[in-house]
Amino acid sequence: MKEKIVCAKAPGAIGPYSQAIITGDLIFVSGQIPVNPETGTMADTIEKQTAQSLNNIKAILEEAGSSMDKVVKTTVLMTNLGDFSKMNDVYATFFKDPAPARAAFQVVALPKGAMIEIEVVAER
Repeated sequence: MKEKIVCAKAPGAIGPYSQAIITGDLIFVSGQIPVNPETGTMADTIEKQTAQSLNNIKAILEEAGSSMDKVVKTTVLMTNLGDFSKMNDVYATFFKDPAPARAAFQVVALPKGAMIEIEVVAER
């Protein structure tokens, strides 16, 4: 059985998907672009966009009764891997050791012109 998570402290879904789904002991958080849920805007640097995406994820996980400490896997999509080290510096501040497993990919484009999108899998 799966349970839909809806979090008002993160941007709502902009298509036919859920912010997150819980099934069993796992939470699957959909890719989060760096939209500020209060203003609907995005910052203009990869550092600020990374932080916003991760803050959106944090809010969703907290709504689901979990936390960033329980993240086991992340996927990072970026429009410019040349910004990888800048992203990584911010990303590292959100996770304690042992850090989650991760994959990172460069993509041609992301919704709303975002520079980054991050999705996670976490324990409940």
